[in-house]
Amino acid sequence: MAIIERRERTPGFKLGLAIAIGMLLAIPIFSVWFLVYDRQSQANEARASIAAGWGGPQALAGPMLVIHYRATASETVVEGGQSVTRSRDVLRELTLAPEIATIDSTIRPELRKRAIYEAVVYQSQVSGSARFALPPDIARGGIDPARLELGRAELRFAISDPRGLGPNPRVVIDGQAARLQPGGGSSGGRGFFAFVDASGLPGQPIAVDFSFALRGNESFSLLPMAGDTRWTVKSSWPHPSFGGAFLPSARQVGEQGFEANYRIGNLALGRSLATLADAGTSIGVERVAPGRAAYSNEPAGDSVQAAQVSLIQPVDPYSQVDRAAKYGFLFIGFTFLALLMFDVVGGVRVAPVEYLLMGAALVLFFVLLLAFAEIIGFTPAYLLAAAAIAGLNTAYSAAVLKSWRRAAFIGGLLVGLYAVLYILLSLEAYSLLIGSVMTFAALAGVMYATRRIDWSATTKVTE
Repeated sequence: MAIIERRERTPGFKLGLAIAIGMLLAIPIFSVWFLVYDRQSQANEARASIAAGWGGPQALAGPMLVIHYRATASETVVEGGQSVTRSRDVLRELTLAPEIATIDSTIRPELRKRAIYEAVVYQSQVSGSARFALPPDIARGGIDPARLELGRAELRFAISDPRGLGPNPRVVIDGQAARLQPGGGSSGGRGFFAFVDASGLPGQPIAVDFSFALRGNESFSLLPMAGDTRWTVKSSWPHPSFGGAFLPSARQVGEQGFEANYRIGNLALGRSLATLADAGTSIGVERVAPGRAAYSNEPAGDSVQAAQVSLIQPVDPYSQVDRAAKYGFLFIGFTFLALLMFDVVGGVRVAPVEYLLMGAALVLFFVLLLAFAEIIGFTPAYLLAAAAIAGLNTAYSAAVLKSWRRAAFIGGLLVGLYAVLYILLSLEAYSLLIGSVMTFAALAGVMYATRRIDWSATTKVTE
């Protein structure tokens, strides 16, 4: 009978091997992150496609009263080697913001689906009133009231995406219905406007009432420009997000919807009620960032601070899967640590391929979670994927560790890890604390279990 002797790997070598395999599994984990990003990009494109033609995120500015103004401009030119100063008349535009503007917005949301993707669109009804008056100290700004062409004023409303404008907007000026024109003004832009005879403005304020429907998706923003802006917005959507440069002074949010009230003064805006611009400046508003929007009648490069309400979906499966995948190393580390303890302390030999296969199953959990979350939602997908991977690794470890009792420990460990991960995803503020405490406890347990192990010792096994 032949006697075969083989040298067993040292505990230190086994530890290094487990670490090396864990680092190798970092490649598929990073691939999962890229997969989540790709699927999220596809979902955003699908949502944009669903909302195409309906109206984008809407931003509203106005009403604003624009009055043409004849000004004298001087220019110096060189003629015959001498400087000559000439004066000429130029046409400019005086933009008056209302002294007070009261706006009520009612947002009716609608959830639209295409295949596995869904988007929130809305129809809003906007109504309100405004009062315009010529500032008594307007001459201090270098404006001669006598040169204002009050008979050809324009009342302008700017909208970021006019495609969403509903039929038959209604504007009443001093009790008379106004005939509306497309565009942000006679010089162009996005929105609608009306010609106004403001001849009585110096002595009598102009009262404006308006109402119109506006379709959009994702968010609704208002650019406050009045001396006193009072905005009330309400909706049946139970998950609003209040953002932008101004937050509501009062709000109520419940399962039946929300109502928010804003009160914003022009001193907080840091802008005058009367501003001058070159004639021909098109009036328009474009949402360029959350809470900020560019208003084309402002100085170049400037932007107007906005109040914004977003209709968010509280559960975003992609962000949750992305956060869960960031804990992939924790799963691999704890599972490999348990296998290493059975190998080093329990004397059960675990081959590198067995580490690799169990680690691959742990990575597959996140792929399953993403695939099912897109269809059935995050929580059911989490339970299904966790049960599948915990059962698979438990059954496989029973063969590797040659004991169902040992395999039950691996299964219990995985179930505990999945439960803790779900809690971490729910308690974002305490995720770092819980994760660090778990790591400390695991490290303390390993240090205690291996306190008498000689990591560099080798043994001879006779077969």
